[in-house]
Amino acid sequence: MIVDKMIEYSFTSSLVVNALLFIPQIIRILKNKDSKEVSFITFFGFWLIQFVTTLHGFLRQDYLLAFGTLASMVTCGAIIWLIIFYRVKKRTQKF
Repeated sequence: MIVDKMIEYSFTSSLVVNALLFIPQIIRILKNKDSKEVSFITFFGFWLIQFVTTLHGFLRQDYLLAFGTLASMVTCGAIIWLIIFYRVKKRTQKF
């Protein structure tokens, strides 16, 4: 019982940390107002994995997994949005 609770708390903590790990990249992009050194394909791949994991969590009624991964989808999705935003902005400024 105690071991189960410890694993559950560790799992919850890891989901929160996973979502928070994307925030420094968001801050860096916003600070530099540029996304040239950030890989769109990599972050989109992360997002797709998180999307499938979230769907799996809801399908299996594992709401801790589903909502925890959904939080990562939001922060990773913010990076994807910023990459697109700054790359489109850069292209439109050239013309």
